[in-house]
Amino acid sequence: MLPDKTFASRVDWNLLRTFVEIVRAGGIGAAARKLNKQQPSISAALKRLEDQVGVQLLNRSSTGVEMTAAGTALLGLCEDMLEAARMVPHQIAQATKRIEGVVRIQLISAVTSREFDDAIASFHRRNPNIHIEIRVSPWRAVLDALEHGEAEIGVGYDSNVRGGLVYEPLFVERQQVYCSRSHPLFGHRVARLGELKDEGFVLTGDDELDTITRLRRRYHLGTKVNGLAEDINEASRLIALGVGIGFLPVLSAADAVAKGRLWPLLHADAEPSYDIFLLARAEPSRDTATQLFLDEVLRRHRAQSKA
Repeated sequence: MLPDKTFASRVDWNLLRTFVEIVRAGGIGAAARKLNKQQPSISAALKRLEDQVGVQLLNRSSTGVEMTAAGTALLGLCEDMLEAARMVPHQIAQATKRIEGVVRIQLISAVTSREFDDAIASFHRRNPNIHIEIRVSPWRAVLDALEHGEAEIGVGYDSNVRGGLVYEPLFVERQQVYCSRSHPLFGHRVARLGELKDEGFVLTGDDELDTITRLRRRYHLGTKVNGLAEDINEASRLIALGVGIGFLPVLSAADAVAKGRLWPLLHADAEPSYDIFLLARAEPSRDTATQLFLDEVLRRHRAQSKA
């Protein structure tokens, strides 16, 4: 079948939007209820679109709809078009340099991400009139702040998935158990975590991730607590001063390791790892400042992932 060069000029763009709503809702009836329209009008809209593209897009049944190969291809294109249309006012505001406002970012302590830092710098150059606020808190407080509208952007960990949030994997973080130069184990590695069960630990309280908490409990680590710090940087300080050993993110501890202040006790293949996410509320009503910042981070992260 030869391409129809007149398609773009004669297609009814509203039919494309209706098609997306049918797929998202899971059926014609559900889409009609969501759009507050009669079911026959939605069915007729789908039929007109299929007539215009010349192929069947959906297989209809009593349980809902299933996309054909053509429907799957069209859905991707429609979602790209809807996203481009949604960004029109944001991009125009940026082009005319009329954007003001505040981007509130809440993140866990000791986040080490070159991409995220570069995105902040680039965003500020493009939008110098937008104020950027950063607050640091334990990971659960990051999630709560986003859900309650106290922050627009978050960077952190989550052991579950909250339906009201958008998750974009930003990087994989690893942790190690570190000791100070004055510790008897400095310069040595342990073969098994259980060898550390009698050591005094520095814990990070509410800032400790579930992944690390479960690992400690499995091997009975931290039953003897020598220190507590609710911030990774302060926990690193206590460990380096010899108060106890403890878990720290590998990237955040790298400088202290290079300077000989901290020593990693585990072999690299024993380091626990987990995803750190870029988080945002799943709302179409984000203000322009927040949307542009989110797009800046995602654009850089996805470009880097393809490189």
